[in-house]
Amino acid sequence: MEHNKKGQWGSSFGFLMAAVGSAVGLGNLWGFPYKMGMNGGFAFLLIYVILVILVGVIICLAELSLGRKSGKGVVGAYESIDKKFGFVGWFGWISPLLILGFYTMLGGYCIKYAIANLGDLFNAGWGIGDADSGDFFANFYGDQMQTVIFTLIFVLLTVLIVKGGVSEGIERFSTIAMPALFILLVIVIVRSVTLDGASEGLAFMFKPNFEVFKGTGWINVLASAGGQMFFSLSLGMGITVTYGSYMKKSENLEQNALLIPAADTIIAIMAGLAIMPAVFASGLDPGQGPGLLFVTLQTVFQAMGAAGPIFGFLLYFLVFIAAITSSIALLEAVGSVVMDKQIEKGKKPNRNLVTWGMGAIVAVEAALISLDGLGSNGFPQFFGQLTWLDSFDLVSEGILMPLGALLMAIIFGWIRPGYTDDEIQLGRTFKMKKYFHFCIKWIVPPAMVLVLAGQIDSFFKMGWFS
Repeated sequence: MEHNKKGQWGSSFGFLMAAVGSAVGLGNLWGFPYKMGMNGGFAFLLIYVILVILVGVIICLAELSLGRKSGKGVVGAYESIDKKFGFVGWFGWISPLLILGFYTMLGGYCIKYAIANLGDLFNAGWGIGDADSGDFFANFYGDQMQTVIFTLIFVLLTVLIVKGGVSEGIERFSTIAMPALFILLVIVIVRSVTLDGASEGLAFMFKPNFEVFKGTGWINVLASAGGQMFFSLSLGMGITVTYGSYMKKSENLEQNALLIPAADTIIAIMAGLAIMPAVFASGLDPGQGPGLLFVTLQTVFQAMGAAGPIFGFLLYFLVFIAAITSSIALLEAVGSVVMDKQIEKGKKPNRNLVTWGMGAIVAVEAALISLDGLGSNGFPQFFGQLTWLDSFDLVSEGILMPLGALLMAIIFGWIRPGYTDDEIQLGRTFKMKKYFHFCIKWIVPPAMVLVLAGQIDSFFKMGWFS
């Protein structure tokens, strides 16, 4: 089979850890807490869980089954349905390539902060010390040399893992990294929820409060939760299709399509438990936005005294682990398509060359985004956004991912219904067949239209829903 030329998962557990690792990343440990903080806490969590059940599980199953049925990366997978659908696959190829540009930069930030907290632990000069967390962060992201170096270190680590192959590289790393991430997260949660005043953070997350839904506010929450779900579950960016193409025919697609979103959602909630109680205990603003991870939390750690650097190092190191498991999935999704093109030309796929080549492209775009310094270094901006990160995020998460998912739902729900049913029910019963077909036909398309509209409204400040 063609996809075996690129690699295959060695075990069910290895695939699950890699797939969960692709989903669990900065979206969970950085994006989920700050977006929840900006969108009413419980209200955001409720919408998020509903979207995961009605949309996330459905798209995950569709993408896994399409990947395994075709045995190809995202472009070849859509072309296998019909050549005219190839452009949907290219949406799913461009998205991870753009995301890698800012994702690797943020991964580099995590390395910097883990090292800085380690420095504080040993009272080293390269720690944060008594510096204001906001000033420290601003000085760091404005320092072009530092940010580029840490970004390129993260890119290099990603390339080294991916070039090792599906089983020996991605799977081997993920089976160690994901259990380690879970253990570290539990340690940080225990400390966070035992701080004085932590109960307010727990109430913010779990006590019903729908103030944010007033008027058309629920659409803004829906858009934020929907964008977060896609980013977090790695949907619409070619990863799930690619990972599905490496699955053995004996694997239970339905079971995995339930386990992956469930595990990802649990980790996202755990991330909230690690962060929100600590933020409230310190009397800080949960709606800080993107700075929650690097400014607000660092303030929390500095207020912990001698124990602060320990928990600071643990948190930023586990965020690094989460980021790298997603980064390798993004790079694999991009490289898989290139390897497919080599196979189509009758050549043997050269994983080493492709991975280094794609890694070089990512290194260039990531370096440029780093040099922008989150808009602080006078670079020209695009699409009316304040930073290069926002511009890349706009095109990928804001437009291409929800648009690609919308088109996929139209293809599987209306144009080619039942296309992957035979793949899902290989040797077993398709238990949620009616639910799957109902959701992909009637629930996913309108949900995607609302998410797409909300994303455009948010990025361009259109004021449609305010």
